[in-house]
Amino acid sequence: MAYRLRPAKSFTAEFRSVAESQLLKAIRLLEDQPDGQHEAVHDARKRFKRVRSLYRLIQPDAKEFRRRENARIRDMARTLAAVRDATALVETVDYLASLADSAEELAALAFASKTLTERRDRIAAEEHDLPAKMEAAVATCHEAIGAIEELELSDDPHKTAKRLAKAWRKQRLRAHGALAACAKHGDAEAYHELRKCGQIYWMHISLLGEIWPSAMLAKQRQAKDLVDLLGHEHDLSVLTGLVNESPELFGNGDTLALMLGAIIARQQALRHEALGKAEDVFADSAETESSLIAILWEKAADTPRRERRAVKVHKGHETHPQETTLREPA
Repeated sequence: MAYRLRPAKSFTAEFRSVAESQLLKAIRLLEDQPDGQHEAVHDARKRFKRVRSLYRLIQPDAKEFRRRENARIRDMARTLAAVRDATALVETVDYLASLADSAEELAALAFASKTLTERRDRIAAEEHDLPAKMEAAVATCHEAIGAIEELELSDDPHKTAKRLAKAWRKQRLRAHGALAACAKHGDAEAYHELRKCGQIYWMHISLLGEIWPSAMLAKQRQAKDLVDLLGHEHDLSVLTGLVNESPELFGNGDTLALMLGAIIARQQALRHEALGKAEDVFADSAETESSLIAILWEKAADTPRRERRAVKVHKGHETHPQETTLREPA
């Protein structure tokens, strides 16, 4: 099933289907490993993020479920992180190398890439228990599916719209707080929080895309661009942390200085660009956008009911209701 909630259907059934679909895809990846263990882990962790974002949408009416199941999936995903995180550092240095300003800088980054690749391989070789961790993750996914099947939520369109609006407003306020912190402090943690907010926003737009397809698709693309920028920024922050902790990995002082110069220059550029995009992505107030989400969801959920009533009224005739196009309320 697509990563999307259809407002015309039972919300509980849709929620279960989307969550279970993502978890089943993760199970298949971890069991079949079509592109190897580490790629399977990477792709499965993407599915886990999607499930956790989905759970945020029901928190107003299922706080305990969301708390418990979010922790279950979060903790399980962390057990699979070591090699992927090491691989991400290699990819980050290679990304910097593609933007190198000089031959000297390129050589320094090539040295760092070789060093980090060897480090990644050592971590992978030492992680003898990865197959057991993957097997345990599969079992945890099955447990999570069992918990989903027991969840009950109201399917009333009005109550569902209110639930979604509350969750949307909370997340929107969190994003505004992160954006303000980036503008004020500009530290790595603030940008990391903004990145997480952008990821969640992108996934929530995908989930509710049917309530206003054209506008939501445009918003989704805008949010994805922001997330990509902040993803590079976060990777550079992680790389800086490793350089500070283990400078001996990166050669002599000249090599280290060239590498740090490349990191700082690119990170500053990314932060400047990301702040501008974030201000556009999160331009609307929490109240305005959450209220619009509620109105659009309820309208989209109610349209098929009106159409069915219209068909009954015209029963025996060839007249059928026309398709409706969602428009922003005046």
